[in-house]
Amino acid sequence: MSSATLEAAPAASDTPAVERSTGYLLEVRGVRKAFPGVVALDDVQFKLRPGTVHALMGENGAGKSTLMKIIAGVYIPDQGELRVKGKPLTLTGPLDALENGIAMIHQELNLMPFMTVAENIWIRREPLNRFGFVDHAELRRRTQALFDRLVIDIDPETEVRSLSVASRQMVEIAKAVSFDSDVLIMDEPTSALTDKEVAHLFRIIGQLRKAGKGIVYITHKMNELFEIADEVSVFRDGKYIDTRLSSELTRDDIIKMMVGREITQMFPKEEVPIGGVVMSVKNLGVEGLFRDVTFDLRAGEILGLAGLVGSGRSNVAEALFGVVPATTGSIAINGRTVVIDTPAAAMKHGMAFLTEDRKDTGCFLSLDILANMDTAVLSQRYVKFGFVQSAQLQRDCEAMAQSMRVKTPTLAEIIQNLSGGNQQKVLIGRWLLTKPKILILDEPTRGIDVGAKAEIHRLVSQLAGQGVAVLMISSEMPEVLGMSDRVMVMHEGRMTGIVERKDADQVRIMELASQ
Repeated sequence: MSSATLEAAPAASDTPAVERSTGYLLEVRGVRKAFPGVVALDDVQFKLRPGTVHALMGENGAGKSTLMKIIAGVYIPDQGELRVKGKPLTLTGPLDALENGIAMIHQELNLMPFMTVAENIWIRREPLNRFGFVDHAELRRRTQALFDRLVIDIDPETEVRSLSVASRQMVEIAKAVSFDSDVLIMDEPTSALTDKEVAHLFRIIGQLRKAGKGIVYITHKMNELFEIADEVSVFRDGKYIDTRLSSELTRDDIIKMMVGREITQMFPKEEVPIGGVVMSVKNLGVEGLFRDVTFDLRAGEILGLAGLVGSGRSNVAEALFGVVPATTGSIAINGRTVVIDTPAAAMKHGMAFLTEDRKDTGCFLSLDILANMDTAVLSQRYVKFGFVQSAQLQRDCEAMAQSMRVKTPTLAEIIQNLSGGNQQKVLIGRWLLTKPKILILDEPTRGIDVGAKAEIHRLVSQLAGQGVAVLMISSEMPEVLGMSDRVMVMHEGRMTGIVERKDADQVRIMELASQ
């Protein structure tokens, strides 16, 4: 990212939303939306003022993303009304929404990997030369002008597939801003960004707010809400609960509104006996990605893996599970050196791996929940004499979905129709069905609400109590500090230290992460 500075975003408390404007850019009135077996939205309302950031909060499955997709023209409501600048509006699709000044940055990135950054941003709006062909020089010029305005340091000619997740997120943001829409919906825009990049995004939001744009901001990160939002609306179980000024709310107020109860223990770390070494890693490396990673992982231990984005954390996890086999070093399981060059080999040694990106490398989006959940165990325990034991498989998957509290009417529901958090629960359930001895979790609570986070933290602690060895990667410092027995820290592809729980604090971890 460029070192140039943007105008600082005004603090939410400095620009009270109610005082700035009495009109609305966007109004949602009595909207209802049902899918087979579930009512996603039930008579909800929402109002967005110009020049404000309005945070939309709620647990996974509360209806936030469904409402935003209705506003963005992706879904058509069963009943209710949308108004833009006081006028009723009926949307027939996303292009219709864009033409009416509404743009959305989706939680799951929707860029085309084999096209350039410039082509992605201006798709369907490409400048043409006098012969009717795309004017690539003008395309680059427009993209560079946009990036200069937003202080984004990415080459417009770069293919999207070569960018990091964080850089792709910034391209998505730039694409949405390029439409110059009055209403900009941001669904978990910081899920893949570093602290520095989040600050950059907030400065961009400050520019948009000053220009009178209205921003709908969906996030599960409370600290972001209080830093950037003017107003907060809360949904629960598809129903509208309340709208308040952010200055009038505390973190506990919002959590109670979201879940209908108080969450007293966010990180339910249990003190459990730590057993012997289950996995021993010596001088592990993958050429060009990371090198000389050495650690032991013990039964019942939760070993946190921290570091800034790009430090090599996920690369280590992929090497351990054989997704990208290590080129140097060794891995020993229960004292015996093993070769793990494929995920199948890792699974034979009792390993399971929840990947960082549930859309690209986790879910089979076009398949149902049952198919997504049984894929890791189908050939292991449920095939007898060449036939699948369907009844037992169905019962076990239903029991797992119930224990994970997956919100769905049936396992026949296509997983793409679930909220991001419920998709994550299905993926965790997939790997728990394998009854792993070593569980690798890469960002297990990314994009998950506070209630579901507490459930997953409790589940991880219970697994550790049962003797499972857990390696947990997280970008959220409170999660790393709250859940880990030890914390291993990485910086630019190398391990910089391992800190015991009693010695771990944010300052110490950040020192190691930036060495």
